Amino acid sequence: MSEFWLISAPGDKENVQALERMNTVTSKSNLSYNTKFTIPDFKVGTLDSLVGLSDELGKLDTFAESLIRRMAQSVVEVMEDSKGKAQEHLLANGGLKEKMKCLKIDLTSFVTHFEWDMAKYPAKQPLVSVVDTIAKQLAQIEMDLKSRTAAYNTLKTNLENLEKKSMGNLFTRTLSDIVSKEDFVLDSEYLITLLVIVPKSNYSQWQKTYESLSDMVVPRSTKLITEDKEGGLFTVTLFRKVIEDFKTKAKENKFTVREFYYDEKEIKREREEMARLLSDKKQQYQTSCVALKKGSSTFPDHKVKVTPLGNPDRPAAGQTDRERESEGEGEGPLLRWLKVNFSEAFIAWIHVKALRVFVESVLRYGLPVNFQAVLLQPLKKSSTKRLREVLNSVFRHLDEVAATSILDASVEIPGLQLNNQDYFPYVYFHIDLSLLD
Repeated sequence: MSEFWLISAPGDKENVQALERMNTVTSKSNLSYNTKFTIPDFKVGTLDSLVGLSDELGKLDTFAESLIRRMAQSVVEVMEDSKGKAQEHLLANGGLKEKMKCLKIDLTSFVTHFEWDMAKYPAKQPLVSVVDTIAKQLAQIEMDLKSRTAAYNTLKTNLENLEKKSMGNLFTRTLSDIVSKEDFVLDSEYLITLLVIVPKSNYSQWQKTYESLSDMVVPRSTKLITEDKEGGLFTVTLFRKVIEDFKTKAKENKFTVREFYYDEKEIKREREEMARLLSDKKQQYQTSCVALKKGSSTFPDHKVKVTPLGNPDRPAAGQTDRERESEGEGEGPLLRWLKVNFSEAFIAWIHVKALRVFVESVLRYGLPVNFQAVLLQPLKKSSTKRLREVLNSVFRHLDEVAATSILDASVEIPGLQLNNQDYFPYVYFHIDLSLLD
């Protein structure tokens, strides 16, 4: 499952033992895979400031998740025919060891290996400053996303409009990709070539009558250029001064003169515009060289591992170091930007989750700061209810009223304006990595 539960409990002896009991039960019952989630010590400030930060972080969490989901969807839209490979491009930068910061790993591995980025978000700064840095970073990414996707959508719309012109029937579609210079009499002071749409059932009638529809029609000047399921497009050459008379007589015989005059420069311009738009659109997601390659690593091959809570021998569900992208090779600018900034936004989002755990733990458990955060990955959707029961039972002592209310929906939690389903005896936050669902 791509679902995670990020929880915390006080770090005193009693609750450390409770965490151990939780791990034993969940492990034996095969309910979840648990790992420690390390959060640095921050400058706490006042409790009043933490209350304000709690609300701000909640909004930032929602915004960040919405942003990365939109970016993931943009990757799908840009890749079009390769939508099935979109997940391969939703990766995060390193986070395991300092020398591996340049590597790309899958999102699950990043979460289970989470390390606070001290260089980007210094823990020694006031919490307000750290939150402000992340908020500004995410806001800038969203602004750029809107700008880039708007430009791409304009390009896509222009291309679709041109494509529609070539997909209609003979009455409406563009003819620039059908006719050629040889089909027309050009640069003549007296003669002109017209294009006439003839229903299929009237082909024979056209051949017999077109020369007599008007005076001054050039004999044997008709030729079928193309046809669709309804009719055919014929040429006919005549003197310019009988154009209107010919059109009238043609209409009376259910032949339609298509208003079209061969302009070589205009046709060339339209063809070039179509080719340019097709090329520009393709270049936005050019991925011929971007498939996950093996053998490109400067580091030895090894499986990414995490130290699980109570199960040190179990490896994380990660990639080998060699299973990652050759950064930038063969990619279009939009896809490349989406990949880089999706990683940045995702990493920022997980840092927001860590901040929320820290702030809520201090508000819930008090000072001095002493709590243990744990990441749980439910192993089966069907076992989440049982997992919740285990957690509520193990940590019931932290908040008897809350624990009781979970079992009995009729019991209200005094002083809280929360739905009982949102509040538990322990600090809890949900992480869902199903970004393409």
